[in-house]
Amino acid sequence: MAITEEHRRIRRRKSSSRIDRISDLPDSILCHILSFLPTKSSVATAILARRWRFLWAYVTTLDFQYQNQEIIHRVMLQRRAHTLITFHLDYDTPCSSYQLETWIAFATARSVERLDLYLQEQDSSDLGDLPPCLFTCKTLVELTLDTCGVIPLNASVYLPRLKKLRLIFVQYEADESLPEMLAGCPVLEELEIELFDDMVCCDVSSPTVKRLALNFINERNGGRAGRLEINTPALEYLLINDYFLDHIKCGVLTSLVEADISLDIDCEILYFRPLLRFFDKLCNVKCLELNISNSGEVINPLHSALTTSFRNLTELILDADCRFLSKFLKAADNLETLILYRHSMKSCKELRGWMEPPQQVPTCLSSHLRIVKFAYLHGRKHDFEIIRYLLRNARVLEMMEISYSVCLDSDAKVEILEKITRFQRGSTSCEVDFIRS
Repeated sequence: MAITEEHRRIRRRKSSSRIDRISDLPDSILCHILSFLPTKSSVATAILARRWRFLWAYVTTLDFQYQNQEIIHRVMLQRRAHTLITFHLDYDTPCSSYQLETWIAFATARSVERLDLYLQEQDSSDLGDLPPCLFTCKTLVELTLDTCGVIPLNASVYLPRLKKLRLIFVQYEADESLPEMLAGCPVLEELEIELFDDMVCCDVSSPTVKRLALNFINERNGGRAGRLEINTPALEYLLINDYFLDHIKCGVLTSLVEADISLDIDCEILYFRPLLRFFDKLCNVKCLELNISNSGEVINPLHSALTTSFRNLTELILDADCRFLSKFLKAADNLETLILYRHSMKSCKELRGWMEPPQQVPTCLSSHLRIVKFAYLHGRKHDFEIIRYLLRNARVLEMMEISYSVCLDSDAKVEILEKITRFQRGSTSCEVDFIRS
């Protein structure tokens, strides 16, 4: 028992020693350390010692996670720092437009650089227009608004330092509200937009944006835009997720290097010509991830008319009708990495075979393709046709990784593996790995 108590005293002395060593650091360093903690934890350090009692009040970061209004207000009133670098608020209770304006005004008055507001369980329209002070904050570098009110029309917008903007499920007084806001962000580089509700036209125009992510969710009220217009000549990365429009229009995209496109095309909508012109704008990309596996009747005319040449493409991630693989092999002479997803049942039901036999082996197979990953193998006829063709004709292939479906039993896996190992290989250095998905 005495030994146990001695051990406890030693541990207490060591713990006290560690706190004392930290306390010897300058206030500026201690405040910087506290800035990485949620504000609730930062405030809790006040009980450590007299030195720490008010140290949290000088931290230039406020990070509220599910605290109530009373706690938030109390912390704000007791702060002693005159500036605020980061203001982050996760709030899971409905609040009033006055309360939201109070929080935003508090942050902008203290030269905030990063402002993140996430209001859960809140309808943006209930909050009304966002306050004018938000749109004229000259210190903002990053801004995230999630379910945080309405972007007004004809707002006076000037955010001279804003480089990163995320607009998640906010609402817009009119379609023109978005381009007017973007026009007031002269150095914007990253833009992310997520929408639920209808917009007749989603117009994204900026001469400086380099990364653009558009996530359009159609689960609530069936909302979807009629037109998408993208005018971003400096764009290097583009993501469009789960969206199809009656009309899509893009300006110059010569700087585009990477694109991640997922289109859930309504089978009743057969306006594929704008989609063809959109694919032509992607001709310079080096990395392309394309998911059009749930695209209905529009696939047939789109496949027949697609003639885009992807001369710079080195990496392709494809989840689509099998016939599109043939298109890309012929159109991407410099393709080095190919990743095929076959988990969609719709993309595995071609009746005429996976491709038309090419007149000659595509250039990429004879000289560039080195890595192939085949995901979610089900053991269908088309799967084996694709694997056989690639193994036989890829002359410089170094590795083919095949991941099988979890629904396959042991006997089926052995049978598939034996079948694949008998396929002729055009590259003697190619290794085939068979793994579980």
